[in-house]
Amino acid sequence: MRTGLLFLLFIITYNISFARESADKGTIKGKVLTTDGKPVDGASIQIKGIQGEFVSGEDGVFNVQQIRTGTHTLRVLLIGYAPATLEVTVKKDEVTQVTVQLEVTHQQLNEVTITAGYNKFNKKETDDIARLPIKNIENPQVYTIVTKEIIKEQLATDYNSIFKNIPGAGVPIVYNQGRSALLARGFVTANMIRNSISGFVYTNIDPANLEVLQAIKGPSGTLFNSSQISFGGLFNRVTKKPNEARKGEISYSAGSYNLNRLTFDVNSPLNEEKTVLLRVNGALHSEQSFQDAGFTRSLMLAPSLVYKVDDKLTLLLDVEASTFNATSPIRYAPAKNGKIKNIEDLGMDPKRSFTNNSLDYVTKQFNTFGQINYQINSQWKLQTNFTRTFSTTVGYVSQLIGISDSTLQPSIQKENFPYNGTEIQQNLIGDFKIGKLRNRIVVGFDFYNQRSDRNTPTALLPVINFKRPGAAYNNINADRVDSIAATAKYDIYRTNQSTYSVYASDVINITSKLNVMLSLRADRYVDRGTYRPAFDTASGAFSQNALSPKLGIVYEIVKDKVSMFGNYMNGFNNITGQNFEGTTFKPQQANQWEVGVKLDVLNHKLSSTISYYNIDVSNMTRVDLDHPDFNIQDGTQVSKGLEAEVIANPFSGFNIVAGYTYNDSKMTRSDKSIEGLRPASSGPEHLANFWMSYRLMRGAAKGLGFGIGGNYGSSSFQTNTATFVFNIPSYTIFDATVYYDKPTFRFGVKVDNLTNEKYWSPRLAPQMPTRVTANVTFRF
Repeated sequence: MRTGLLFLLFIITYNISFARESADKGTIKGKVLTTDGKPVDGASIQIKGIQGEFVSGEDGVFNVQQIRTGTHTLRVLLIGYAPATLEVTVKKDEVTQVTVQLEVTHQQLNEVTITAGYNKFNKKETDDIARLPIKNIENPQVYTIVTKEIIKEQLATDYNSIFKNIPGAGVPIVYNQGRSALLARGFVTANMIRNSISGFVYTNIDPANLEVLQAIKGPSGTLFNSSQISFGGLFNRVTKKPNEARKGEISYSAGSYNLNRLTFDVNSPLNEEKTVLLRVNGALHSEQSFQDAGFTRSLMLAPSLVYKVDDKLTLLLDVEASTFNATSPIRYAPAKNGKIKNIEDLGMDPKRSFTNNSLDYVTKQFNTFGQINYQINSQWKLQTNFTRTFSTTVGYVSQLIGISDSTLQPSIQKENFPYNGTEIQQNLIGDFKIGKLRNRIVVGFDFYNQRSDRNTPTALLPVINFKRPGAAYNNINADRVDSIAATAKYDIYRTNQSTYSVYASDVINITSKLNVMLSLRADRYVDRGTYRPAFDTASGAFSQNALSPKLGIVYEIVKDKVSMFGNYMNGFNNITGQNFEGTTFKPQQANQWEVGVKLDVLNHKLSSTISYYNIDVSNMTRVDLDHPDFNIQDGTQVSKGLEAEVIANPFSGFNIVAGYTYNDSKMTRSDKSIEGLRPASSGPEHLANFWMSYRLMRGAAKGLGFGIGGNYGSSSFQTNTATFVFNIPSYTIFDATVYYDKPTFRFGVKVDNLTNEKYWSPRLAPQMPTRVTANVTFRF
């Protein structure tokens, strides 16, 4: 009886409290418009102190019901627009009407995770490409940005899989230490740039600290260090930075081949004024190979700190440290005396690794990036960037050398390779007028140094039959390698190179629709040669000077929506050595001209870039036929082609990104063995990619989403000479995902390589068969 009375009293008290709480609430009804009065679909409305977000509809309208009375702070966000903040007072049982106007901005809202039905794959606005605040539509350079939204939607658990979304990137080339490279306009392009300056480490890169991945196309030697890029472009990984929100997430992925992956991302202000901001990202990863041996295990920790000293001065420190333990990826060099000319016909079992888990290596890296921004006044800003990189590899890396159509010889290298890099960069950035002409200018200088030390004996193991290896397969192990390496020759040496550069770039608005970009870089390269401690001597020391100009013209046919552009760009590569007469070689020069069109229409729902380029590389070296022990420098290569990218949001919840590239690359003057032929390193002539996804925006299943994508590459060459050709077949792969995404949690399942396609990398490494990954993420 007493219990019943207590329960009845609790119910009465609860209902009185609930009624009072409900009575003290009201509604906010708002409309989000652009500055020209057009409704904004998919804007995110966040209310301070209230968990979750609200989204504007196609008419720009949003409703927030049952919100407590009092004054609330609303923040309205949408990519491509400056965030709007306003105070709204809610009264009891009343509807408060508000109208919010968003202004276009060049700033990219990287810190915002918006799950609404906007064009979430369209985040083209960034200062990184030109180092200036110019929009994509007025930038004469072509680039692709892979957003964090698409990275999360595709459940990317490794860095290289993100490149599926970049037109023309192709299948990744994974080197012995886990580092990777891909294609850009027919040239092999390594991953050497982080936060727009040097970030190259001889190891695997974990994607947990990645905000966006930028692919900047063409020889970009004017604004980026020439020793860090290729003639086809560069890949810039932009890391996550602290912001003023107090939030975090923890995510766990499990999948095929014993994949176990735990990541976390925690962001928080450290003081009430929100002038000190901390963000920490981390990842713990373990996975076995799909082959009979092989594994990867890694740990990454990435803290970053922002200190807003005052309204003018901001300091950033960003650190990324990791350790990576793995077995060497496959690299196969086919036998030149064999009759089989295609990896598919060779009959090598893709599930055989030709290694042993004892033949592993450990890499460690410590990458520090710092930035100082000082706003001198409304027109001028000083920016200082610096980075220190360290990585080291200790262990075994391997290569498989083809002897015949059925035999190979493992070549195992015992590697001890520390690598150190330093880059310091100072920029002065201005936005001012001379007469009626607006000028946006960056002037800077750059110092870069890298030093490496090597200690690398090589052990050649006995030849085995790769189709029927038998007991000999067990001899590929660390004990056998150590016994052979004990009597092998050790080659111990050091390299040390420095680059000193000054540069300037100015975007001049001739009219409101016509702008011209003029850029120039002067570069001094000093190579101290290869130093061998045993003899206390250095050989091959040299120095070179180079100039790299850039010219771009953009005309906006429809202001901020449609533009035509053209560019002339230059890049260079320093070359060691001398010809027979003793003349030092000049730097290789790549000159590109390009024309195209850019679109950003239908309220950012459709963005596209289509261009045609021609890259002419001169000063290439080739064998001097009259003096075979020397080279001459008169070789040329031409790489030309078409690139197209489309990013679309046809209707609410449906997003598409797609790309196509055609590349025609040819050695126009070179050794007779390759003259007139397509270089094997240029990859497939045709490459295509797409990803499309749909998420339910209303109803009981709101948050449920589906995605499907694919990649195609035409046939290519591992080797292509007049005397020997070895082919890599074309490939078509499909991936798919299903997920359920809410403000506080997310579940997802992804299937890679749905059709279990057999395909290979340019190094003839077999690629991953069908793989299933499941993920759960909690946000707080």
